[in-house]
Amino acid sequence: MSEKVRFAIVGYGNIGSRHAIQIAANPAAELVAVCDVRRDISLPENVPYYADLEAMLAGVAADVLCVCTPNYLHEAHTIAGLNAGMHTVVEKPMALSADECTRMMAAADANDRIIFAVKQNRYNPPVQEVKKLMASGALGQIYMIQVNCFWNRGDAYYAGSNWRGSKLRDGGCLFTQFSHFVDILYYLNGPVTDARGSVHNYAHEHNTEVEDTGSFVLSAANGATIAFSFTTCAYQRNMEGSITVFAERGTVKIGGQYLNTIEYQQLADGELPPVNISAKSNDYGLYQGSMSNHDKVIQNVVDVLHHGHQVMTSAEEGREVVRIIEMMYAGV
Repeated sequence: MSEKVRFAIVGYGNIGSRHAIQIAANPAAELVAVCDVRRDISLPENVPYYADLEAMLAGVAADVLCVCTPNYLHEAHTIAGLNAGMHTVVEKPMALSADECTRMMAAADANDRIIFAVKQNRYNPPVQEVKKLMASGALGQIYMIQVNCFWNRGDAYYAGSNWRGSKLRDGGCLFTQFSHFVDILYYLNGPVTDARGSVHNYAHEHNTEVEDTGSFVLSAANGATIAFSFTTCAYQRNMEGSITVFAERGTVKIGGQYLNTIEYQQLADGELPPVNISAKSNDYGLYQGSMSNHDKVIQNVVDVLHHGHQVMTSAEEGREVVRIIEMMYAGV
């Protein structure tokens, strides 16, 4: 491998350009090519543009392919990158079914390459503090977890896109907006064994084929009950993204709009550091997404490939998140 980790990007929309910014900012990384179906994109200086993925994969020497295309293309583009000998960084969701994820993992194994699933909210300081607390066993038995995801997605978000809101191409809110919250639930508390709930499309029937609101009760492998509620109908702006843990020896809430604060805590032993950071959300102009930790995502790739560090979110974990989402939709 070269001195710098060489990245190529397929899909140069809101999130692909975010990857490019963080690659450029990392002294151990280099952006060597970008592929997108649109020709009118503004690229960093001296970065080659390709309209065709196969041409880019054949014509560019890269170590890593960042897959930042719409959800339904993740499987095909990831496998193409792996077969070209590149590691792949795959944006959320890893794919739209666990079977697709399994095929991606088989291609990674066949080519001795690594899939990095993008779940950047794992890096949020409040999430890390609660992860350490729960992993230590200090909370005792976990009784219940409440997950709230109350965001806004207006008509402008769906305008001009041929995939957002499409059942086959988007998959639904749990894949596109709220897979990060499913991931943090899994990251903190482990596997989910059962799901039942309901979904409804209240405000987006005119421009989407998927739900905009849902509420679920999940059962965790450790016996905990999970209440999971979400909507993209919050009036005019994102309101809340939170996870509250009720346990034998404590209660703690990760809150804010983007899991960016420890909102309250009451613990039997000690106290977590008070974390109340100004959320550096992914700002896309017309809307905001989860916290912008893509600098840490790119750094993790560098650390794994150059220094043998552990992958922050493995393909197996990415597949498990997709499996939980499939279970939730099947429980409607």
